[in-house]
Amino acid sequence: MSNTILLDKRPEGTPKLSDFKFTEENVAEIKDGEMLLATKYVSVDPYLRGRMSDAKSYVPPFELHKPISSGVIAEVLESKNEKFSKGDFVSGRLDWKKNQVNDGKELIKVDSEKAPLSAYLGILGMTGLTAYLGLTQIGKPKEGETLVVSGAAGAVGSVVGQIGKIMGLRVVGIAGTDEKVEMLKSEFGFDAGINYNTTENMKDAIKEACPNGVDIYFDNVGGEISDAILFNINRFARMIICGAISVYNETSVPKGVSVQPFLIKNSALMQGFIVSNYEDKFQEAMQHLGTWLSEDKLNYSETIVESFDNIPQAFLDLFSGKNKGKMVVKV
Repeated sequence: MSNTILLDKRPEGTPKLSDFKFTEENVAEIKDGEMLLATKYVSVDPYLRGRMSDAKSYVPPFELHKPISSGVIAEVLESKNEKFSKGDFVSGRLDWKKNQVNDGKELIKVDSEKAPLSAYLGILGMTGLTAYLGLTQIGKPKEGETLVVSGAAGAVGSVVGQIGKIMGLRVVGIAGTDEKVEMLKSEFGFDAGINYNTTENMKDAIKEACPNGVDIYFDNVGGEISDAILFNINRFARMIICGAISVYNETSVPKGVSVQPFLIKNSALMQGFIVSNYEDKFQEAMQHLGTWLSEDKLNYSETIVESFDNIPQAFLDLFSGKNKGKMVVKV
């Protein structure tokens, strides 16, 4: 038997613990080409909220009364798959189950001696890839430019800022507490930070932090913060739309500033993306991230929550900003 977490109800507004259901499922005997996995680490991410709604998106919604899935690191307990052996650690999209059978077709082997296992869900996983590819492929940074990152103390944002510094940018981060703003500067090398919760006028605060205007904006939050950025963008600015956590739980269409006049006036680019758009560049990105990590040019922050039973609560905590960096559950 294996403990399993199902999506029991589609959330209305902010998700609740009652939207999830714990159950036990039988684990089948492995067949040729399969292996038995034990979950070690589970990634919880804001984008999962979108998959909990029955709405058109870039991936199908989760099915009701079926297991939720996300990035997982697992250990191979038994194997009848020639590519994987007992004791190997693997990474990929897996169900929220303590144990499960898998054919390994979409899993990759990870090395626990090169980096902590949890890092393969963050800085050396989709988090790092998202940060690197969004910034380089859409942002096209040039040395001396100004980069602003919203959700800067989160998993992706903190990596984006550091890559920006490596590439010679002035980097300004927006976060929700003074402690997080200080962390951006002291641990991640940001040049300046803004606490949106204590700032009355974001438009003026951004102008003060970016005296030469904003050339690149890496947007993880959407909403009023991103509206304020528009008043400060430079000619040919690039706005990278990675996430919109501030509006994920809205039950009606949010109203905001019309972007078209700002884009026209500044010949600016605004582009949304998902990391799989750049799958052909994953290897290149991993090489850069791995090298920078080994050279101590990249730091990463994790909030590690213990226990399989706490996966839903860890996911909910993302929406109240309780994480610093990547939110991971250790099973």
